[in-house]
Amino acid sequence: MGEMTFVEAIRTTLEEEMRRDPSLMLIGEDIGRYGGIFGATKGLLDMFGPRRVRNTPISESAIIGSALGAAMTGTRTVAELMYVDFTTCAMDQIVNQTAKMHYMSGGKLRIPLVIRTHGGGGRGNAAQHSQNLEAWFLHVPGLKIVMPSTPADAKGLLATAIRDDNPVLFIEHKLLYSTKGQVPEGEYLISLGRADVKRPGKDVTIVTISQMVLKALRAAERLAADGIEAEVIDLRSLAPLDLETVLRSVRKTGRVVIAHEACRCGGFGGELAAQIQEEAFDFLDAPIRRVGALDVPIPYSKPMEEYVIPDEERIVAAVKRVLAKS
Repeated sequence: MGEMTFVEAIRTTLEEEMRRDPSLMLIGEDIGRYGGIFGATKGLLDMFGPRRVRNTPISESAIIGSALGAAMTGTRTVAELMYVDFTTCAMDQIVNQTAKMHYMSGGKLRIPLVIRTHGGGGRGNAAQHSQNLEAWFLHVPGLKIVMPSTPADAKGLLATAIRDDNPVLFIEHKLLYSTKGQVPEGEYLISLGRADVKRPGKDVTIVTISQMVLKALRAAERLAADGIEAEVIDLRSLAPLDLETVLRSVRKTGRVVIAHEACRCGGFGGELAAQIQEEAFDFLDAPIRRVGALDVPIPYSKPMEEYVIPDEERIVAAVKRVLAKS
């Protein structure tokens, strides 16, 4: 096991999976000689050649349409969309085609396709390059949605997603690429739909995902100084969802805060809160609280962006409010 950055874990996994499966193909904008906008495919063109690392024009519909066609004919494919915001340019291909082909073919077609894309704010990329749109796709049956928070999880979940015969939307937060962590060497797989308790606790359950996991852990450290032991659960994937791990924690703590960077209105936190209420209402000692971004476009201005995007201070405040109402 060695230390590497999040983006190195992604690149290493792509290389290892391409060596394991000679048919695996990458397709996307600037993934060739440039190595991808965040460097996740750097060097892969020289290793595997232009037939397997395919650079494309700026056309998201063409990228996903081509990748889907390849997957339908048996070529396992990883397609990269430069920002999750640009899925809007390929919604027909993702929602009406990719997500439904297995079902509409009566199970005859497998769709071994991973759509890698980058989400989240915090870089001053403004309203059209900083969104968190996972809840849109959570509403589409037929898609798996994965959002890792650590380099090790990035490797294990990406390898599993690539080997899956179903379409997987793999969303990487842009601020995570430079973060470092210990990553297992060689083959490493993490089952989709298995949450991870990143920090145990007994007083309140904080459920979160992606880059918000790091903020939740920092919030938990601050709460511990006040004698509050928060359990932090990293869902790792939204579809499939490991609800049982969440419920097990809720039955222990009786209090829940759900945190995500997406806008609070319509975010996955509302769906998760509903499922917790349905399955564990009798264990709740206080109303479930949600922490999310303000319901406005992400500003370009750094102070305004920081104000809109939720931070550990808001998580701490939500936890204390839940405790006060118990």
